[in-house]
Amino acid sequence: MIVKKLPILEDFPHLDQVQKDGKNHFRISQFRPVFYDIETTGLSRDSSFLYLIGAAAWEKDGWSLYQWMGENAEEEPLLLENFSRFLQDYSCTVQYNGDAFDQPFLEARYRYRGMASPFQRELPSVDLYRSLKPLKRLLKLSHMRQPDLENRLGSSPRKYCDGGQCIRLYSRYVKNRDSFLLEEILGHNEEDLLGLGRIWKMLSCLNLWEGHYQVSSSNFTGESLRLSLLLPEEMPVSFSAQGEGFAIEGSGTQATLSVRTTNGKLRQYYSNYRDYDYIPSEDTAMPKILSVCLDRKLRKKATRDTCYTWFSCSGSFLHSPEQQMEYLRHTLPYLLHTLR
Repeated sequence: MIVKKLPILEDFPHLDQVQKDGKNHFRISQFRPVFYDIETTGLSRDSSFLYLIGAAAWEKDGWSLYQWMGENAEEEPLLLENFSRFLQDYSCTVQYNGDAFDQPFLEARYRYRGMASPFQRELPSVDLYRSLKPLKRLLKLSHMRQPDLENRLGSSPRKYCDGGQCIRLYSRYVKNRDSFLLEEILGHNEEDLLGLGRIWKMLSCLNLWEGHYQVSSSNFTGESLRLSLLLPEEMPVSFSAQGEGFAIEGSGTQATLSVRTTNGKLRQYYSNYRDYDYIPSEDTAMPKILSVCLDRKLRKKATRDTCYTWFSCSGSFLHSPEQQMEYLRHTLPYLLHTLR
């Protein structure tokens, strides 16, 4: 088995920031994460095996990168044993699409080898693919592969082969132990790990969905409402996007939302639409505890798109940051969901 360790001198945010994000975005108070990525000989957990695990973790005063690589199928238990031991000092894992692939694959291989899985204990998982997926339309990404996010950040093009090519290179490496092939395989895994540190910074954009901001100014022209937002963290990318009747743009710690009004009124959306009925004749939603008194013909089950009420964009609203925040917390996530 090949074991490699090296310091990570760039790309990863400081541990203090990572722990702050873990608490704010994932509600994990004791956030001591291991970032990891695996390489396998195929997608099937039964007919293929694990040949490389890469991990990044904070040690003393900096991030370190570890890689464990088996030089044949028989060394897979050594990889699993080393990774299980490594995880004991940490409280959670971070991966990209790991909830769907990496962790289930590892758990299957632990079972196949008759070994106890480190995931049997309480070990929260942060899947950056799932967490960052809402950003796809806002950042106008055609795909949500990890390199797509890295490219959106302006990262340098990747140097090594992709995961599919690694499988073929590994097969050749097992036969001839070519050092060039080894460099390519380890290099690809290292790029995946360093990429996790880069795209981690994009979590700051999720403050728009989570309501972590303050309204710094508001303006109503008679036809549209414009709200300027101050975010608690700097976003690593700028964006400008439009949806039906609204536009949003942002850079650094600033974002601006413009919403077109209808006769001076705005729609207030609600996320708990299953608790509402929609009243077509009134073009409004009503809590079911009230709408139950109406004839069934007059009401429909509300959907995400029909769960709203109307309110006037009046002076009291324009001078009340509390009312504006109430509007944004309910409505902005819906608007971002509808981006084209």
